[in-house]
Amino acid sequence: MAKNWPLGTSNEIPRRISTRLGGFSIVLFRFSTWITAGAFGAALCNGSCQRREVRTIQISSIVAVSLLWASISSCQQEHKAAPQPQSEERKPDPPSSTPPVAVDSRPVIVTFGDSLTAGVAGRSYPENLQDILDQNGYAYRVDNQGVSGDTTTDGLARIANVISEHPRLVLLEFGGNDGLRGVPVSATEKNLDEMVTLLQKESIPVILLGITLPPNYGPDYVKPFTAMFPKLSQAHHLKLMPFLLIHVYQNPALMQPDGIHPNGEGNKIVARDVFDLIRPNLSRATAK
Repeated sequence: MAKNWPLGTSNEIPRRISTRLGGFSIVLFRFSTWITAGAFGAALCNGSCQRREVRTIQISSIVAVSLLWASISSCQQEHKAAPQPQSEERKPDPPSSTPPVAVDSRPVIVTFGDSLTAGVAGRSYPENLQDILDQNGYAYRVDNQGVSGDTTTDGLARIANVISEHPRLVLLEFGGNDGLRGVPVSATEKNLDEMVTLLQKESIPVILLGITLPPNYGPDYVKPFTAMFPKLSQAHHLKLMPFLLIHVYQNPALMQPDGIHPNGEGNKIVARDVFDLIRPNLSRATAK
């Protein structure tokens, strides 16, 4: 609001400040700012107007700050007195709706070897062997512990895993990767001998599945390598299949392009050959 004065102009600016703290409002005093313009006004007042204006502003400010501080203190006390939210009590987990998995209590046949056991393409021979056992009413579970690329050294390092299964029968097939890498036959034979000895020490029956090598490895290496399996069979009184791939290796339709591994159809034949070999060892007590 503007007022015309004889010796100058002053503007009075009303200010109403409302601050909400703690759910209520505090209205601070209106204080005025006087702006006096012109030299005549300053001369007539002789400074008294300015002193009164400053004193008025100081008093208003002190009152406003006092009220503001009192309201903040009251808000803090209310905040401290307010009850703290309690943590939600943990409810017990609801019962699982998933039915428990049935334990397979069938006696175990472990197929233990390298990629010829693990399988490369299509279904492996152990998978097909499981089908044949089921179809013929033999309640055994085939545990495929073949690992591609394993040598007899790797097999010996894993033999404890086989023993821990307490299998009813172990089908042992190793040596191919040793031969392809040119490992001395004596070292391969020693590893196989140790595996058989450890299994027999635990009264676990073992059937030995032999392998041979391509003729380009030379007769000086292939001949003792192939003879190693009958030798171990005689020393440990093991049932032996001299060459696991005897009925598939000469048929390209049953082999992978590498000429070393059977394909899915070839593994069906291998599984049938293995089943015929082990059938006399299967206990009739486990038949369905």
